[in-house]
Amino acid sequence: MALLEVRNLKKHFPLKTGILSRTIGHVRAVDGVSFTLERGETLGLVGESGCGKTTVGRSILRLIEPTSGQVIFNDQNLLALDRAQMRQARASLQIIFQDPFSSLDPRMSVGQIIAEPIRNYLKVSRREIGHRVAYLIDKVGLHPEQMSRYPHEFSGGQRQRIGIARALALNPMAIICDEPVSALDVSIQAQVINLLIQLQEEMNLSYLFIAHDLSVVEHISDRVAVMYLGRIVELATDRELYQNPQHPYTQALLSAVPLPDPGIRKQRILLEGDVPSPLNPPSGCAFHTRCAERDEVCAHQEPTFRDLGDDHWVACHLR
Repeated sequence: MALLEVRNLKKHFPLKTGILSRTIGHVRAVDGVSFTLERGETLGLVGESGCGKTTVGRSILRLIEPTSGQVIFNDQNLLALDRAQMRQARASLQIIFQDPFSSLDPRMSVGQIIAEPIRNYLKVSRREIGHRVAYLIDKVGLHPEQMSRYPHEFSGGQRQRIGIARALALNPMAIICDEPVSALDVSIQAQVINLLIQLQEEMNLSYLFIAHDLSVVEHISDRVAVMYLGRIVELATDRELYQNPQHPYTQALLSAVPLPDPGIRKQRILLEGDVPSPLNPPSGCAFHTRCAERDEVCAHQEPTFRDLGDDHWVACHLR
C-alpha cells in the first residue's frame, strides 16, 4: 500500500469584494489532483509558475486547509484529523521550503532551529538533543562548530542544508520538497540534489519533489507528474515521460529544456496565448486554448485521466 495517497484534492480560494466581503467567485488553485507516493520513492511534481504545485504540497500538510478531497498518509486520512492529531502526524511528514532565507528564524542559532522540533515533539534530555543536532548538522555536510552561528552567517546553499537538517530532526517517513533548489546557483543545486538522494538511500525517505525545472526533476525522480491549471495532465516514470511524452503541454515543456551541447539544435514548441485565469478556467480541456492539436471535442468535454499502458497516465482526448 502506498505511503501517501492523494484523492481528488481541491483548494478553491474565495474571491471577496466590498465592505461586506461578499464572495464573487473562487480561484481554483488545485482542482481535483490525485496521485500516490510509494515508500522510498521520489515523485516529481512539475509545471509552470501558478499551476498549483506549491498549493498541493501545503494542502497535504494542511498548512493551507483544502476545500475537499482525501489525503491518506500512513493509513490515516489527514483531512479528518483534529488539531492535536494533525500535529502528531506532521512529525512523520515534513517539508523543505523554497526560500532558504525567509524559512529560517534570524533570531535563532542554527542549533536552536534544528533542536526546536525535537524539543516540541520528543521527551529527551538536553544532552541527547545536543547529540542529535550535532549528528544532523554533520549529516547534511556542515560542521558541528557552526551550531552557535545564525542564518545570516551562511550562504544560500548552507541555509538550505540547515532546512534539510530541520526536516530530518524527527526521522520522518516522507518530505515535501517545495522547490528546494530554485533559489540556488546551478552548482549548488547539484550539491543539494545529490545530498537529498544520498539521504533518501540511507534513511529510506519518500519525497514529493515540487519544481519547475524539468532537468532537475529528471535527475532525482522515479515518477513525474505534470500539472497545468490546477490539474495533473500526465503522469509516468521519469524515463517514459522524458523519452515518450504524450500530452502536448508536456511536449512543450520538454522542448524548452536547454541541452548541454550547444551544437545540437532542438525544435521549440511555442505555446500560443497566455495561461488562463484559475478564477475562470476554460471549459472542456483546460489546455485547449493554447494547444496546436486541439479538436472540437477539447473545448466542450473534459478529458479522462487514463492509463496508456506501462503506468503512463494522460488526460488528453487525442491520445
